Amino acid sequence: MKLLVSGGGTGGHVYPATSLIQYVKAVEPDSQFLYIGTENGLEKKIAEDAKIPFESIDIQGFRRSLSLENITTVKKFLVSLKESKKILKKFQPDLVVGTGGYVCAPVVYAAHQLGIPTLIHEQNSVPGIANKFLSKYTDKVAICFDEAASFFPEKKVVLTGNPRAQEVAEVSPSRILETYALDPEKKTVLIFGGSRGAYSMAKAVTEILEELNQRDYQTLIGTGNLYYKEMVTQSKGMHLTNVKIVPYIESMAQVLASIQLVVGRAGATSIAEITGVGLPSLLIPSPNVTNDHQTKNAQSLVKKGAAETLKDNELSGKLLLKKIDALMLDEEKLSTMSKASKSMGMPDAAERLYLLLKEIQ
Repeated sequence: MKLLVSGGGTGGHVYPATSLIQYVKAVEPDSQFLYIGTENGLEKKIAEDAKIPFESIDIQGFRRSLSLENITTVKKFLVSLKESKKILKKFQPDLVVGTGGYVCAPVVYAAHQLGIPTLIHEQNSVPGIANKFLSKYTDKVAICFDEAASFFPEKKVVLTGNPRAQEVAEVSPSRILETYALDPEKKTVLIFGGSRGAYSMAKAVTEILEELNQRDYQTLIGTGNLYYKEMVTQSKGMHLTNVKIVPYIESMAQVLASIQLVVGRAGATSIAEITGVGLPSLLIPSPNVTNDHQTKNAQSLVKKGAAETLKDNELSGKLLLKKIDALMLDEEKLSTMSKASKSMGMPDAAERLYLLLKEIQ
């Protein structure tokens, strides 16, 4: 199989693409791959780290309000459409998959114009602009939440889940926490603000670092690159031995398999990872996303008893600590939430997506 994938902007669009590629590599070792993204996007680093061939195009997203910038966006779309066609003709893929973000719009649309089978993968309960647009031209639409189906042509929609869930579900507990100078035998909570970090979460966590350091459980904090230096500066003189602060969690799958609770945003890929492992979670949906889709993502877990939530505009260090304590110190609650989370996971999501690709190939 010659597979071309495109998606970017956030890890939530990129990791499903790379997880799918890893699965296809395992079942069809002779396959060839190409990733198309933006030169300065997160997708370039992730693809290159995974040793996936990468090509870039110059594209930007639409402003939601009236703006002269949208004229530039249209011009860039037309140029990137032409460039995408050149790349497609050179690589000659059997299939093209878009995983969301504005970068995949010209790529998948170009593939449609060239008669190449296409599929888009929507991770969230409420789709973004790019996937809504592309659904008119693609052969199939793979979704992760039932709630997303109503936004797309009914005959094209298939529930596959997020391939990242299968990748994470196959990882066993390990002593990975030792690499973060933490005790692998001790109960651990991960506080993670996403690939970019989250200001409100970083602020609240900074307020309770000393209290977290005194707990019977330990804490691993992924701040995101934007807030790492500030939190480290604020923690100077605290002598933190029970808390580890890092800018980013490189070994996320291994970490998730070795902890007891996740505190974080409610992005679709995060939820796929959490339910893939079967972890309890305390979710703080970002208010800065399209159609408040993270709140809708989180509610799917809350309804099943797999998660609890906190509103971003109500977040404070005191309330966050109270919520974490209530969960981490209640073994029965954690166990019940874990079972509910596991029941929602789709450990065969990558296989489902692969079989859908074979169907349209």
